[in-house]
Amino acid sequence: MAQHLVVVGSGASAVHFALSVLEKGHKVTMIDVGHAPPQPVSPGLTFNELKTKLDDPVGYFLGRRYEGVVHADGDGEYYGFPPSKTYVFTPPDDDIDLNTTGFEPLRSFAQGGLAQTWTGGSYPLNDAELADYPFSYKDLQPYYEQVARRVGISGDDDDLSRFFPTHDHLLPGLELDEHSQLLADTYRNAKHKLNNGFHAYLGRSRIATLSRDQDNRKACSYTGRCLWGCPSQSLYTPSISLGQCNNHPNFTYMSRVYASHFVYDDHKQIKHLVARSLADGQVIEVKGDSFILAAGTLCSSYIFMASLLHGEGRLVRLPGLMDNRQLLVPFLNLAMIGKPFQPDSYQYHQLAMGIETPDPKHYVHCQITTLKTALAQPIITSMPLNLRTASFLFRNLRSGLGILNINLHDTRRDDNFLTLDGGSRSDQPRLAINYTPPHDEPQRLKRTLHTVKKCLWQLGCVVPPGMTYTRPMGASVHYAGTIPMSDNPAPLTASPTCRSNDLGNLYFVDGTTLPFLPAKNLTFTLMANAARVADQAF
Repeated sequence: MAQHLVVVGSGASAVHFALSVLEKGHKVTMIDVGHAPPQPVSPGLTFNELKTKLDDPVGYFLGRRYEGVVHADGDGEYYGFPPSKTYVFTPPDDDIDLNTTGFEPLRSFAQGGLAQTWTGGSYPLNDAELADYPFSYKDLQPYYEQVARRVGISGDDDDLSRFFPTHDHLLPGLELDEHSQLLADTYRNAKHKLNNGFHAYLGRSRIATLSRDQDNRKACSYTGRCLWGCPSQSLYTPSISLGQCNNHPNFTYMSRVYASHFVYDDHKQIKHLVARSLADGQVIEVKGDSFILAAGTLCSSYIFMASLLHGEGRLVRLPGLMDNRQLLVPFLNLAMIGKPFQPDSYQYHQLAMGIETPDPKHYVHCQITTLKTALAQPIITSMPLNLRTASFLFRNLRSGLGILNINLHDTRRDDNFLTLDGGSRSDQPRLAINYTPPHDEPQRLKRTLHTVKKCLWQLGCVVPPGMTYTRPMGASVHYAGTIPMSDNPAPLTASPTCRSNDLGNLYFVDGTTLPFLPAKNLTFTLMANAARVADQAF
């Protein structure tokens, strides 16, 4: 029997859940603040052509108020977002306040959510990483394949397949830029020592970018514009799937609507969602048969806690918040010194390195990005030199520069939690976030960085002293774990199909339900799990 499903959020998991239930004949109403992305500027031009042919190239690349500039404030951050991506992080008026300790969160109210800024890393979890989940890789594999068919994932069956199971609908890898090709060639010669001496393996990234035409999307044209927004939609973003949902007769998209909380009856069945129209400030009620939270771990957890506060006056704490600790390691490939860099190439990571650990759940994942047309200014300003000298060196060394992004796993711990800070049934309380790293983290970071530097040396690369940066918790935006799925029903948890054990017709399809966070990017798994929930629960 067809149901009316109300989905809160429009990010990666929301749109794939919606597509799956629409294909089954259900009706979907999606509630979203929904800041819209800008239209691509001169989509036929390459990165360098934009600099010379736009009327205002400075405004496009750095912003009219230079908001795209990453200031040299000593925090060591190498990643910045261009003006074309500011819509992703713009909060609505009267957004909730945050009270954070040990965590620097990012949230998005854009069409497509935070994955509008992702770099496409799409890595399936293996059975070791799914050991704490109520299902295995075999159970999730059909949904990985379904999502891979929808979005287009390129990669190879190579040495990294020991960490990334190979699924159907894997497209051939993209063309490697010269620097990435050199690293791949060097690895083949140094493979024995890297594999046996450091338990390190290198191969192609799995990335949600088309290497050949698919449906109405074109293959990557190597214009070097990835960071500013792919002009051809070859790099997948959730707004593409949102557009597909909008073409379905059973789909209704309600944008400029801010979800507040659910109202439920004495049987713990939700009657309607309370939301606010951002157009006129009016409170609206959205009714449905089942309700799906897909607003991201922080926002979904907040709506859930606010619902319990409004419904019962119950103030709860959700333990187990997780995020991947990341280290950014700039490096210089000595064999590339003096060579011209390639602006007309795929900009994001094309290679990845995996490092085995005694416990396979604790695998270390590293993405390797060779510097091409990315924002160069953060690299220059972080050099321990004056600007003139740093600029001179950068021009001569640019083709050999790269950044290795190390990701570490995280586990659920009671001292990492979300709760509501103050407030009552009629007030809008703050979201309180507390995160404390594991006690052994300094040793883990030191040990991992030592291994990575040795691996880079085997690949002909050196790490400049003093430029490695440990990103704050929250920077990876891989938030998870606050309402974990489990075979054992308990309050503040979810069933194996991600149905709330507190409210009978509420489901979670974002990171809230993950019971363990491997070192890999989680977006591909969130999309696959959302498709699984849609198939098995509806």
